[in-house]
Amino acid sequence: MDYKSDIALRESSLNIVKQSGRALSDILYSKFGCVATFKGVDFESDASFGQQKRQTVAPEKRFSVKLRAGVEVSVWKADLTNFPVEAVVNAANSSLHHGGGLAQALCEAGGTQIQMESDNYKFKYGSLPTGEAIVTNAGLLPCRKIIHAVGPQLSYNPLYSEVSRAEPLLKITITSILQKATEYNLDSVAIPAISSGLFNYPLSDCAKTIVSTVKDYYERFPHRQFPTKIFFVNNDEPTVTEMHIACRYILSPNQSNPSLSYSQAAERNTRSAAKTASIQIGNVLITLKSDKIEDEKTDVIVNTASSDRNLKMGQISKALLSKAGDRMQDEILKAPGQRVVITGAYKLRCKEVFHTFCSFHNQQTAAHKSLSDSVRECLWMAVANGHNSISFPAIGTGHLGFPKQEAAYIMLEAVADFAQTAQTKMDVYFVIFPSDRDTFQAFEGQMKSLQHKISNSSSRQGFDNKEDFRFNKAPTPQISLRSPYKESLHEAEKWLDHLLFRPSRSVVIYNNFIQHLSEKEYLQLSRLTRKGVKFEEFLSKGHACLTVDGDSAEDVVGAALQVEAMLSTVQEEFAREEKDEMCKLLAEVPRERERKTKTVDNSSWEFKERISDFRNLGLWILKVDKVENLNLKKLFDLKKNQLGCSSSEKMFQRIPAQFCEMVSQIGFHAECAPPEDPKYGEGIYFAGTVKEAMDVWKEEKNKYLYFVEADVLRGDSTEGQRGLILPPAKGTDPQVRYDSVSGVSDISVIFSSYQALPRYIITCEKKQAQGYPK
Repeated sequence: MDYKSDIALRESSLNIVKQSGRALSDILYSKFGCVATFKGVDFESDASFGQQKRQTVAPEKRFSVKLRAGVEVSVWKADLTNFPVEAVVNAANSSLHHGGGLAQALCEAGGTQIQMESDNYKFKYGSLPTGEAIVTNAGLLPCRKIIHAVGPQLSYNPLYSEVSRAEPLLKITITSILQKATEYNLDSVAIPAISSGLFNYPLSDCAKTIVSTVKDYYERFPHRQFPTKIFFVNNDEPTVTEMHIACRYILSPNQSNPSLSYSQAAERNTRSAAKTASIQIGNVLITLKSDKIEDEKTDVIVNTASSDRNLKMGQISKALLSKAGDRMQDEILKAPGQRVVITGAYKLRCKEVFHTFCSFHNQQTAAHKSLSDSVRECLWMAVANGHNSISFPAIGTGHLGFPKQEAAYIMLEAVADFAQTAQTKMDVYFVIFPSDRDTFQAFEGQMKSLQHKISNSSSRQGFDNKEDFRFNKAPTPQISLRSPYKESLHEAEKWLDHLLFRPSRSVVIYNNFIQHLSEKEYLQLSRLTRKGVKFEEFLSKGHACLTVDGDSAEDVVGAALQVEAMLSTVQEEFAREEKDEMCKLLAEVPRERERKTKTVDNSSWEFKERISDFRNLGLWILKVDKVENLNLKKLFDLKKNQLGCSSSEKMFQRIPAQFCEMVSQIGFHAECAPPEDPKYGEGIYFAGTVKEAMDVWKEEKNKYLYFVEADVLRGDSTEGQRGLILPPAKGTDPQVRYDSVSGVSDISVIFSSYQALPRYIITCEKKQAQGYPK
C-alpha cells in the first residue's frame, strides 16, 4: 500500500517550484524514496535548466494486457515529453547528440540538463555502442529518469537481409532498456518504436521485434520486480497502429486468429485498427469499438429493451438473449425496477446486464433527457455495484429512430458529465455492430469533437455552450507525494515545509558528498550566481557544508535545490563506481541492480530479539529489513581471513534515511554517517550499543531514526586520535598497521568499508515506550 500526500503550492512556494523545475523531484526520490508529481505548475525557462512550453496531444490508450509475470503492457498514442511515467526512453544516437526527432523534443521540453549529462558521459566513456543504454536525470520532464538507448541504424529502404542482421541488435537494445529500468528500480517505463524513424527500421518489423523481446524477457525472468508497467508510446497514428497490432498478435493471441501469419494479421488488423478510439477524462476511459456487444467481457453490458420487457424485440435484445439463454427473459419479467432493470449474465461473458427502457416519442427535449438520464443512471449503478467497466450499444438508433449523430452526441455528453465527479476508475465502451458503418462514423465524429475540446482545454468554450467540463479547468498548483512508507512521506513533508514554506535568504546544506563535486558541477553553480546567489563551502568538525546566500529567498532556495539535485547525482555515480569496484575485486561481471533487503515479519524472532536494544530509549521499532547482499558477504569473509579475525562484533551505526538503500547495496562509507565529532579519526564509526549510537550521532529531534546493525571486524585495535585517515603503524614499519582504532566507551572506527557487514536496517519512531506485538 502506498501512502500519499498532496501539498498545495501558493505564492513564494509556487515560484520556487517553477524555478527549480524537476530538480525537486529527483531530490525527493533520492533523499526520501518519494515519487513526486506536479499539478498545475508551468515550469519557467531558465538559462541552465529551462523548458519551452509546448503543445502536447492528449493521451489515448489503445490496448492493455497483463503478462503471466504480472507485468502490464499497454499501447498509447501520446506525447513522450508529457507522459506520466517513472522513465521515458529516448531513441538516441551513438554520439548522444540530441539534435533531431524524439531526442530533440525531449531536450527542448526537459532543458539543457539532459544534453549536459549526456555530454559528460561521452567525455568520460566515449560513444555509446549500438544496443546499449544509459540513464540520466530527466530535467523538467514529468518523469524521474531518461533511458537513452541506441538502436540499429539501417540504410534507406533496407533489404530483407539488412533487417535480419539488425533484428538481434534491436532485441539487445530493448533488453538493455529493461535491465536499466531494473537497475534503477524504475517501476514504469515508456518505450517508443526505437529505430523506426530516422534509423529506417521497417515499422511493422520494428514493432514485432520490440514486443516479442519484451515478451521473451519476462518469460526468461518471470520474477523481476522492475519494471511492472511497460508503455509503448508514440504520437503518430501509423506507429501506434503497428504497435497495437503487434501486441494483440504476440501478447494476446486469443484475440487474434492463430492460423494467420503475422503479416496477415497485420493486414487485417490495419483495417480494423481504425475502428477503435479512446479518450481519457479524469478517471474514465471512453473507448469506441466495432464489435458484437454480446461478446463483450466488461463487468456490465447495457441492453436497450422494449417497454414490455420482451427480449425477442429489437436487434440488441435478441442477440443478448440468444447467447445468454431463456433464463434471462424469465428474470427480467420478474425483476423490480423502472428505467433500468438488472439481471444476471448467464452465458454472457459479463457479470450483469443493465436493461434500459427509454421512450423516445414526440417531444424532442424529453427524449434527449430520457436518453441522457438512462446513460447516467447505468454509470452510477455500475459504480454502486462495484463494477469497473461497462459496454453501451448505440441506444435509440434502431427502431426508436434517433438520428445517429444526435444519439452519439447525447450519450458522449452524459459520459463526460459523469466523468467530472467519478472518483473511481471506469472503462466505458461504445460497441457498434461491425457492419453498421454509419453509426460508427457518427460516434467517431463526436469522439473527435470531444477529443478536440480536451486537447484545447485552455479555451473556455464548453461542450454545446454549457459550463466547462472539469478537465478544462486549471488544476490547483500542488506537489503530490507517494511513498510505500509513512515515515518517508513524513520526512519529505517536513523537509518541504522547512525549505518551501519557510524560505530563508541563507540555507546551509550538510552533506559529505559535497567533497565529490567536480569542476562540471561548480561550473553549473557559477551560472546561478548571476541571480545574486553566493556559495561558500567549509568544513565543520569533519562535516562538509555549503552555504547558499542571497538577497532573494526564492532565488536562494531555488539554488539550494539545484545543489541538492547535483549531490543526488554525485551520490548515484559514487554508488555505481563502488559496485563496479566490488565486482572487480571478486572477478565477477556486474549484475543488474536487485533489491538487497527483505522486510522481516514483526512476529518473527528476528524482530522480537531486537526490541530490547531500543525499548528503554523510547524507540518504537516500525520495521526491520534484513540485508542479503552476497557480494558484500564474500568481501567481508575475505577481509576476515586477511586480518586473521576469528569472530566479529555486533555494532550499530545511525544513518540518514537517504543512505539506507545505498548501505544495503555497497556497504559502509564515511560519507554516509559522519559522527557529531570525528575525534578518533576520519574513518567509519560504529557504536557497541544503541544508546552509544544516539550519542555519537545526535538525533536532532527527528521523529524517525534509522539504525544499521552490523558485524564489525575490530581486529587488533588501538586508541584513535583526531585527523587519522588510516590506522596508526604498530612500530617503525609503516606497512604494518593496526586494524582499527577505538574511542572511549564502546566506539570503534574502521578505515576499510569491507571490515563491516550490514545485517539489519532498523527503522524506529521516537516516542514513549509502549507494548510491542507478542
